[in-house]
Amino acid sequence: MHDETPKRFDRIVAILIQLQSKKIVRAQDLATRFEVSLRTIYRDIRTLEASGVPIYSEAGLGYSLLEGYRLPPVMFTREEAESFIAAEKLMEKFSDKSIGDQYASAMYKLKAVLKSADKDWVSTIESNVVMQPLEKTFPKQAPHALAFIFRSIADKTQLILDYQAFEADENTARTIEPVGVFHDHNNWYVLGYCHLRKDYRQFRTDRIHNILKTEIAFTKEHEALEFYLNKDKEEYPTTKVVISIEKKMAKYLSGERKYHGFVSEKVVGNKVEMTFLCKDIEDGFPRFFLMFGDFATILEPERLKVRVLELMGTIKMKLLK
Repeated sequence: MHDETPKRFDRIVAILIQLQSKKIVRAQDLATRFEVSLRTIYRDIRTLEASGVPIYSEAGLGYSLLEGYRLPPVMFTREEAESFIAAEKLMEKFSDKSIGDQYASAMYKLKAVLKSADKDWVSTIESNVVMQPLEKTFPKQAPHALAFIFRSIADKTQLILDYQAFEADENTARTIEPVGVFHDHNNWYVLGYCHLRKDYRQFRTDRIHNILKTEIAFTKEHEALEFYLNKDKEEYPTTKVVISIEKKMAKYLSGERKYHGFVSEKVVGNKVEMTFLCKDIEDGFPRFFLMFGDFATILEPERLKVRVLELMGTIKMKLLK
């Protein structure tokens, strides 16, 4: 019979570490992470309690460690150290200066607890991992934007932005109550309640020219970020689009198609039939289609065909001038 003892021991230690990482940990979250039943988690918790770990349960919420109880720092495996290297390189390119500096400081502490042999091993990998330069997502005028936004969300205090909207020539002052932050299309966005517009809005961090953290408390109780992102998707009507594209070209669209409402695909002979639920068949999708139009056919709707022909006519006239 296979001995489950080592595996269970590792899981129990990992559960203890997770209990130290959050104020309250749900049993279901632990069961999902370790791919075991709730019954197994309950048994593991009892084992920790029997060994003297002061765990108390919040009815209907989860488990917590007694305030002040901490274990000495744990050692990291080489595999865990690998993930730190990848994260460090990403942080260098995808975070603002303040958060990047704080992460670099944290990395020194993480590396300090590695074994000597592992430090050399990590250093060798680190020097051979490079993130190619990307367009800056934080302007020089507001290098600490992301850090300020994070603190504002945690403290539930308002921010004042000097913000330039995409279609505007001049900046405007926006007082916002930030709900959350997300990354999309190689840009960071903050979603929050805008007191100027009296509604929820998204703000791209690279268009923030100055940011001021205030001590003014939120005036509203806000839902979680996912609520507003999903609501935003639901409020925009979509049009079903079906195209047929040659197999040799279809594989090149896997990265971009998700931004245009890609739903499904099926192989039909030597072509791939793709279905989209598209929000913009007047500009966004037609211009996307023109990138590979010589390899594809629009099956529906007719309006999309007409719009693509209109754009092609405009392009032709400009080229003939």
